[in-house]
Amino acid sequence: MQPIDPQIVFNTVDVTAVAANGLIGAVLARSLKFDIVGFAVLAIATGLGGGLIRDVMLAGLGVVPAALENPLYLPCAIGASVLGYIVNMSGKKFSKLLGFLDILGLGCWAATGTIKAINYGLGPVACVMLGVITCVGGGVIRDVLAGRTPVIFGGNELYATVALAGALIAYFIMQLGYPNLSMTLAIVCCVLFGWIASKKGWSLPRGGVDLKAGKISNAFRKRGIRKARLSEAPTGSIEAIRPEGN
Repeated sequence: MQPIDPQIVFNTVDVTAVAANGLIGAVLARSLKFDIVGFAVLAIATGLGGGLIRDVMLAGLGVVPAALENPLYLPCAIGASVLGYIVNMSGKKFSKLLGFLDILGLGCWAATGTIKAINYGLGPVACVMLGVITCVGGGVIRDVLAGRTPVIFGGNELYATVALAGALIAYFIMQLGYPNLSMTLAIVCCVLFGWIASKKGWSLPRGGVDLKAGKISNAFRKRGIRKARLSEAPTGSIEAIRPEGN
């Protein structure tokens, strides 16, 4: 049995991501009560935006944007916009499907974005970065066009973090010489990681931290007091000292 051509797998995975994310863009357009043009614009931005950003960054290496070179990409995005226009997917019964399509597209692009960068001889950091950009770029463009804060900036479940995990897996498995396996594992990782993060409500800390000099010194001073209490307590009579604030 002959192995499957990695290029066929690559194109299939990429087109799947375009269609899935195009549909998500169309669903957002419906929630904002856009007309058919708005549906098409958001679907195209979501489905093709990340890949366009990646390919523009690779233009110096002679890369033609896949959205313009592959005849399937634009029709898939437009087809997704039409489907979202004629079928109302804003109800609860579609929420799980859309969530799955979202993280599926994330995994697909984490794989294909990273592998494309590898094929053009970029280093590990650049490859992983382009994998993540491919994942999140379209969503950022979509949210800016829709006038809302991009979802990757916080307040939602892990997104860019999931993309980063998928891109790292794709990169390291590719270094072992298994392109099909790298795409498969990256997709599976993103789907599982994204699903667990959604179920658990995981998100990154927001608002930053306040590391003022006074607070840092006060924290060290309190820690020193606790250590002194422990050292002064007689043997056999040390009680458990709970960390302050817990």
